[in-house]
Amino acid sequence: MKTVLAIAVLFLALPVCAQHVHGEGRLDVVIDRDQLTLSLELPLDAAVGFERAPRNEAERAALASAGRALHALPFAPNPAARCALQAKDISLPYLDGKAPAAGEHVDIVASYVFRCADPAALKSVETTLFKDFKRLYRLASRRVGPSGQGAMRLTPNRPSLTW
Repeated sequence: MKTVLAIAVLFLALPVCAQHVHGEGRLDVVIDRDQLTLSLELPLDAAVGFERAPRNEAERAALASAGRALHALPFAPNPAARCALQAKDISLPYLDGKAPAAGEHVDIVASYVFRCADPAALKSVETTLFKDFKRLYRLASRRVGPSGQGAMRLTPNRPSLTW
């Protein structure tokens, strides 16, 4: 399995052509033995409609709502794999006290790590991100694991990554 991890590191280090496109996010998926790691990068604009410090109570509420949606676990591995969340790390600018430099694009960065009791049964991951964030219209995903690597584009009409 060290080979899978080495391939994952190389695969995920490859540059992505479309960096920070409003309405589009990126999801990197690594499967290593019984561990499933999902790494999400999402323009703040796709989640809340702006990329700056909130200016009023409605914008502060939109940030808080985005935080709740991300903490509520917007990913579900297929049930047959019996995966349980082990860790999550969510960086939501302005809500977590981090303020980027003026004029910079602002991204939400989140990772979710699962342990799967039956990793051989892991065949898909579904997301609720499109329901939670109406401005999100595309999620480019890359996956690497024991069955190889692949890429897939998720959309509101196709919210499941399958392999």
